[in-house]
Parts: sequence; structure tokens; C-alpha cells
Amino acid sequence: MSIKTDGQAASPAERAAALEHALTEGGFIAEGVLDTLEAVAEEHFDWQNGARVVARAWVDADYRARLLADGTAACAELGFEGPQGEYIVVLEATPECHHVIVCTQCSCTAWPVLGLPPDWYKSPEYRARVVREPRRVLSELGLTLAAEVAIRVTDTTAETRFLVLPLRPEGTDG
Repeated sequence: MSIKTDGQAASPAERAAALEHALTEGGFIAEGVLDTLEAVAEEHFDWQNGARVVARAWVDADYRARLLADGTAACAELGFEGPQGEYIVVLEATPECHHVIVCTQCSCTAWPVLGLPPDWYKSPEYRARVVREPRRVLSELGLTLAAEVAIRVTDTTAETRFLVLPLRPEGTDG
């Protein structure tokens, strides 16, 4: 923990600023890089991007085929690319199989299409429990699946991010 000269613990913002200063002064990152990355994340990384990808796949069979074959390229077609989106694999939900994504090591997500991860996704409790008892965790989050629906838990890797193409809700044709 960082200690200020008055003996008090530094706030998270103060610790982050000190780390950024040390990285910049040490020549590990260029001045302003973190500010630029933060601005890009705030302006461009949004869960609504993923909703646009999914909606397009639901209404455009050719796009759906491209999305399932090469998620990275198909997302880029709509302008959604960047850090943590270099290799996106799309998993298709079916009436028989529901996909759950987790990063057991940290909290990796496909930022360009899913935005930055929510707090619950980053929690060690979620990351550990969803692997052991996915049906129960999903139920606690408000999704109860029929017993005959298989749940496939997929762990992200250092290189691969996942996007689930959910089933299209009934009554949304047209």
C-alpha cells in the first residue's frame, strides 16, 4: 500500500497517478498514452456495440455466417475493433446449449463489443463459482434455464475473447 508523507494511505486515484508517473518517467510508456486509452474506452467501448452485432446477425444471414466464421472481421465490418478485440470468437446459443463466458484469471472481455466488464464479472467469487456451479450462478443473476438445456462455460485466454450470439427472441421477426 502506498503511504503519503502524512502517514495516511494514498487513495486509489493517487496510487494510479503515482504508477502512471513512474511508468512515464521510467520510459515504459509515452506521455499521455493512458489518457488516450481511457478516452478511447469511454467513447468507443460499449455493450451496445455488441447488441448491434447481434441484431445484425439476427436479420442478415450472410452477416451471421461471417460472424460465426470470423468474429473479429465481422465485428470490424461494423467498426468495432481495438484493444481486447484482436481475436473474437463467436459462440452460437441454441435451444439445447447456453454459453457462459468467464475469465478465471482476471476479467478479460471483448472490449470493443462488450465494453469494460462490470464489477460482478470481475469478482473472484463469480469467476470461481460460475465454473463450478453455472446453473446456480445464472439463476442468482435472474436466468433460470430448463434442466435439459446444457450450459457450456468457456474461459477466455490471453489471446482469445468471446462473444455469445444469443437466440433470437420469439416475436421479433420484421
